[in-house]
Amino acid sequence: MIEYRIPKSAVDFSEEIKKSRFITYLQHTEGLEQAKAFWTEIKALHPSARHWCWAAVAGSPNDSQQFGFSDDGEPSGTAGKPMLAALQGSGLGEISAVTVRYYGGILLGTGGLVRAYSSGVQQALKLLETDMKVNYAHYEVRCDYPQISGLQALCEHHAVLILEQDFQAQVRLRLAIRPDKFAFFQQALTERFAGQLGLVKIE
Repeated sequence: MIEYRIPKSAVDFSEEIKKSRFITYLQHTEGLEQAKAFWTEIKALHPSARHWCWAAVAGSPNDSQQFGFSDDGEPSGTAGKPMLAALQGSGLGEISAVTVRYYGGILLGTGGLVRAYSSGVQQALKLLETDMKVNYAHYEVRCDYPQISGLQALCEHHAVLILEQDFQAQVRLRLAIRPDKFAFFQQALTERFAGQLGLVKIE
């Protein structure tokens, strides 16, 4: 996905269900490594809890390679999967949820657990502020000094971001271009400068 919403800041939501206390934390995490680090951080905050279940959509909302979840000792399918489903339902990316459970002595049953873990994430999501993330590709272009103002104007017209400008014998610009705008910008660049300027992708 080229653009999607991500968490702006961390939130938490707490509720008591049949004497068990559930505390759900949401946070921006970019990649499963960060998601697991977040889980470790929350686990350290609550060393005396019974369970620390988690779920993550740690990349773009449709990148299943960045999905993860754990029931952490709860009956299989009653915690991590419902939490992941709630995150997927939000349409957000780069988000992790960790739900801490302090057991109150009353069994909730599988249906009750699914509802508790799913609801915790859904309630926390209502508190969350988000930002829009746009995935840009980075390119470099070199031009002569007389061409710089025309190139800057072209970038502005096509919503291409100029990240760096290095003024040496030639001017070297580092650009951020949306993938869906690249072909239009490349064509405009070719036409404007008669094929003299070329874009080189930076990996």
